[in-house]
Amino acid sequence: MTRPVYVHDLDALTAHVRSLRATLPHRVELLYAVKANPEPDVLRTLAPLVDGFETASRGELRRLAEVLPERRAAAYAGPGKTDEDLTAALAAGVHRIHVESPAELRRLGALAVAARRPARVLLRVNLPVAAPGASLVMGGRPSPFGMDPADAVECARRPPAGVEVRGVHAHLASGLDAPLAGAVATDVLRWSVTELGATEVDVGGGMAVDYLRPSSRFDWAGYGRTLAGLLDANPQVRLRIEPGRSLTAYCGAYLTEVIDVKRSGGEWFVVVAGGTHHLRTPAAKGHPQPFTVHRRRGATGPRTDGGPVTVVGQLCTPKDVLSRAASAGVIGVGDVLVFGMAGAYAWNISHRDFLLHDPPEFRTGDPRELAAEWSTRPIRP
Repeated sequence: MTRPVYVHDLDALTAHVRSLRATLPHRVELLYAVKANPEPDVLRTLAPLVDGFETASRGELRRLAEVLPERRAAAYAGPGKTDEDLTAALAAGVHRIHVESPAELRRLGALAVAARRPARVLLRVNLPVAAPGASLVMGGRPSPFGMDPADAVECARRPPAGVEVRGVHAHLASGLDAPLAGAVATDVLRWSVTELGATEVDVGGGMAVDYLRPSSRFDWAGYGRTLAGLLDANPQVRLRIEPGRSLTAYCGAYLTEVIDVKRSGGEWFVVVAGGTHHLRTPAAKGHPQPFTVHRRRGATGPRTDGGPVTVVGQLCTPKDVLSRAASAGVIGVGDVLVFGMAGAYAWNISHRDFLLHDPPEFRTGDPRELAAEWSTRPIRP
């Protein structure tokens, strides 16, 4: 039995990001949200393709410093920042600290004065902007994320000593299609300019990734046209976006081997090595993870009849479900399953210590080539 493996296709990642970057106005600053996938190879690949990295913890700051010591973080975000967090962001020379509340702004100002380092900030604002159809909503209603607009106006007008307020950050929702993302960006920029006179606006990320339709893609060209119109109307504004999932999801795959196939209550179950303690995405998002099957050469063990299947892992919980498929075809013991779209919020969000199973391996390259080679190996116990 070969241990499950994550494969990051760095050539595909490069091509994808270059393609979408070409659709954006040159004045739009493209940041990568490190939380989506902080793997060192991914960060190194993205370094020449993006304008900067958005971090949300001291751990991410450390990772960025270890992997790309020449790159300062472009942004430091997240609710509940401690004094240690803020001090680390100041010491790291983060370009912009995204401040979540008036109290956080006051603490940051005191720390900046003590450190004799100016804190250049964007105020995260919870604007009353509707995002119908979003998969995850962080604003537009009572929320722990960001500050009320009236508080933001007061903070911008009377910032504490040590703080330079440069503009607004507003990441309000995720799972946005291009028209909705463009509408949200329009509302955010309009409020930021009208109410604060902001010259820097970060409209966040949240571009939709559709796990049920793997070939579907966010309409970057349409979104780019919307942003171009906003910049034409507001030439004084520096506009930033900070996607994560929509950059890296497509470059990662999780490969594993079928251990057992069985029928229970008239339904087929395919049991694979690994599980949601390696690939948490389907459990976290509530979707079936897309997969393809590479038949094991010479396999003679049990197999399904080609009907609907539920693919599960090795954990002692009924929630350890990776996927369900109505038309996966025949699947047998020893076959190799390739779970696509595993390049974001996958291993890094998984409850990896549950049952203390071995971690997966990590490689780079084309996952299809590795799966094809794996499927020719003799089956080992």
